[in-house]
Amino acid sequence: MKRLLVTGSNGLLGQKITDILLQGQFPGFEYIASSRGSDRFGTSSRYRYLDLDITHHEQVAKAIETYRPDIIINTAAMPNVDACEREPEKSYEVNVVAVAHLIAVCERKNIHLIHLSTDFVFDGEEGPYEEEDIPNPVNTYGKHKLAAEELIQKATCPWAIVRTILVYGVLRDMSRSNIVLWAKDALENGQSIRVVNDQWRMPTLAEDLAKACLTIAERKATGIYHISGKDMFSICEIVEAVAAYYRLDASFICKEKSEALKQDARRPKRTGFILDKAYERLDYVPHSFGEGLKLIDEQLAKLQSS
Repeated sequence: MKRLLVTGSNGLLGQKITDILLQGQFPGFEYIASSRGSDRFGTSSRYRYLDLDITHHEQVAKAIETYRPDIIINTAAMPNVDACEREPEKSYEVNVVAVAHLIAVCERKNIHLIHLSTDFVFDGEEGPYEEEDIPNPVNTYGKHKLAAEELIQKATCPWAIVRTILVYGVLRDMSRSNIVLWAKDALENGQSIRVVNDQWRMPTLAEDLAKACLTIAERKATGIYHISGKDMFSICEIVEAVAAYYRLDASFICKEKSEALKQDARRPKRTGFILDKAYERLDYVPHSFGEGLKLIDEQLAKLQSS
């Protein structure tokens, strides 16, 4: 049994990793979940939970010394792109400095570090991208995530970087939103929503991303991996697909150019990933966006009935 520690386990990806492990799909791991505050997934005797903030470096080092994980999946981050632009010092502390300290501990203990990164390390001028393409971020969040990647690539411990795009899914406690749930909720309530029609992404189902991370851990894979959905949409088309699936009034969707929203952070125009490496080395099989919406619908129905 390999001991696996996940940081940021209260987030969408972290909870999906917990759920998959509890389903027994990856039986070779002894699991330790960690995040700030109490466990939002729910208590279980089948894993250990730690209240852990990755910016508290001594606390992190002590936890790793105490529990001695073989693998760490670092999902913790400051992912709000506009907040990172407004508070670059805080972004740097969470997205770079905390990762540097995590690397140092992993090097001392020879721990396999699997780190989550983003399509925003690219400028969006020539997407979709392969793993070997040269990053060129256009905002603070992307620059800081790239800085963390560069630190990891110099590390002497085994490492993997998992870049992903626009993750969506359902949490048990519905404590976090994402583009699918946001659009569904707003349109069901008859709210007008402003959506850009000049940015393109490949949205990623959280379950697909979680399984890819666990496959990397199970196979001791190293290097950079691009993990996303297989369908390319404009942001507007994503929201229109949600409206169509739930038979909601699409007239509430206001199509805008990026400049009209006046967001703090610039976004790359077209990202997307070429997934050949994940297909070949991880046997990665992502859901289509339509299949993802069906799964979300089933999960929401189950939550409502419980």
